[in-house]
Amino acid sequence: MTANTHEFKAEVNKILDLMIHSLYSNKEIFLRELISNASDAIDKARYESLTNAALAEADADWKIELIPNVEAGTLTIRDNGIGMTRDEAVEALGTIAHSGTKEFIKLLESREVENNPELIGQFGVGFYSSFMVADKVTVITRKAGADASHAVIWESTADGSYTLDDTEKAGKGTDVILTLKEDAKNFLEEWELRRVVKQYSDFIEYPVVMEVTRSVPDPEDEEKRIDETKEETLNSRKAIWLKSKDDISQEEYNEFYKHISHDFSDPAEVIHYRAEGSTEFSALLYLPGKRPHDIFYQDYKIGPALYVRRVQIMDHCEAMLPIYLRFVKGVVESADLPLNVSREILQENKTVNVIKKNLTKKVLDTLAKMKKDDGEAYAKFYAEFGRILKEGIHHDYERREAIADLLLMESTTTEAGQTTTLAEYVERMPADQEAIYYITGSDRAGAEASPYLEVFKEKGVEVLIMTDDIDDIIISGLGQYKEKEFKSAIKGDLDLGETNKEEQQKAYGDLLELMKEELKDLVAEVRISGRLKDSAVCLVSGEHDLDPQMAKMFAAMGQPLPKAQRVLEINPDHALIQGMKQLFAADKDSAQLKEYAGLLYDQALLLEGDKPRDAVKFAKALSSLMAAGVRVG
Repeated sequence: MTANTHEFKAEVNKILDLMIHSLYSNKEIFLRELISNASDAIDKARYESLTNAALAEADADWKIELIPNVEAGTLTIRDNGIGMTRDEAVEALGTIAHSGTKEFIKLLESREVENNPELIGQFGVGFYSSFMVADKVTVITRKAGADASHAVIWESTADGSYTLDDTEKAGKGTDVILTLKEDAKNFLEEWELRRVVKQYSDFIEYPVVMEVTRSVPDPEDEEKRIDETKEETLNSRKAIWLKSKDDISQEEYNEFYKHISHDFSDPAEVIHYRAEGSTEFSALLYLPGKRPHDIFYQDYKIGPALYVRRVQIMDHCEAMLPIYLRFVKGVVESADLPLNVSREILQENKTVNVIKKNLTKKVLDTLAKMKKDDGEAYAKFYAEFGRILKEGIHHDYERREAIADLLLMESTTTEAGQTTTLAEYVERMPADQEAIYYITGSDRAGAEASPYLEVFKEKGVEVLIMTDDIDDIIISGLGQYKEKEFKSAIKGDLDLGETNKEEQQKAYGDLLELMKEELKDLVAEVRISGRLKDSAVCLVSGEHDLDPQMAKMFAAMGQPLPKAQRVLEINPDHALIQGMKQLFAADKDSAQLKEYAGLLYDQALLLEGDKPRDAVKFAKALSSLMAAGVRVG
């Protein structure tokens, strides 16, 4: 097949342009990304050669070579890993398959990458970071097991296109050749390459090697010196998770975390232990300090790397941790699993289930200890990952109370920005309070201003303020805590000791019936409210219905739910409602009463942050009423 030119996909062009012109000064990240890609390629070749020895091509001396050429101004990163076919090269180097690509481009455009260099690795575009330091990038690659003549050469100057041609390559694997920019020639210096490898790639399992020339005494003439070139390994290659905790410094833990997570910040917590007994395994897990930007995307990689007898079987083993702990990074090694274990086998494997149970408990115990010993650090962690952690109440019935103990939330008695726990709330509850009250909303200010809290404020009853979009489902799934049931401030019939509520229902019965008839297609019932003190009306969902915020979220996701008719509650002590009662007594067929009923319903929609049914009609009716009320002189 002859050479031809291909256009980059639009999103690749955009990312290349943004990277080339990026103000991000820490350009050395390119080397970490290319070494990491090379390590992944060797992992695949090593694993596949276990069942197909021909793929090793009698070259199981797995390594990554750095080849600086000062005269040519090039730096080559070479691996003897799995390599790529022509189609694979087009797929890997000409397109991006990440579902969050558009969001990533927005972040690049907003220059957020300057403060978050980990974005490059997290979004799987590490290869393109080469263009921050290179005017031209050439990739020569051959698939392991293919003939030497079946190699391909890919080349681009980031001008919107790349060329692809057939070539020959004696050894399997990939060479990435960077023609360095003038201001990046420092990456040809031995000391600079050593520094970058030590900082970012010291824990890569395979040797990162470079030929180094030294002046040494001539063995034949002691008075002379000669140049001797030797291959030196630049990284320590420590399987850090197999070492004793006593032999590892915090700095080493942090650097390994940065290597596996593509994060530049230190982790919030390290979990390193070895389990012994009927199932033995080693685990080194990390709780990040910062939430990855892509953690809510469908193709986010979940689970720790899985090693079996020092061979990496999977870079992300989903079966090792539940989905609500998907923020946990790390490595797990077991000698009890077969080397040919597949993802399908893992789902049903007893050993994996034991490891998963142990890891889950260890993570939750660590979080509980962190919350107890260092509340400030835990609060910072929770601000980043609390929304994800609480998904466990929905997904993990067995551990829902342990997870509930980890929740933090604001309440009507905490200062803005300060949080409380469910245990602390229950401890503060008066002896005669039977339920844990909560309100959901998009933010604290909106929740506190809500008419649904009026009676709670008057009676001094604490209400938890929950502002995550999934909170209503989570709390409904939890059901109760310490034998106290949860009760929403915006759902169900509420009675905090209103002794005359039944009498008022009778006294206003005819007016309520008239309003119900007028709003029969909109509400299931009109009743006296046990929650209103200042406002005239509010709309209330059924005890087991989703709250309006959650229903809107489902609708936005294209999953509209059957529309539940809610209840319109009225405040009998409000002057407007009392005036309507008097008007009804004087003229029960008054057209004004019907108009008022509709206006009150629209007002209730406004109070919960929604729009009136017909904004123009609502404004006109309101203007007419105001005009009728104006008196001159």
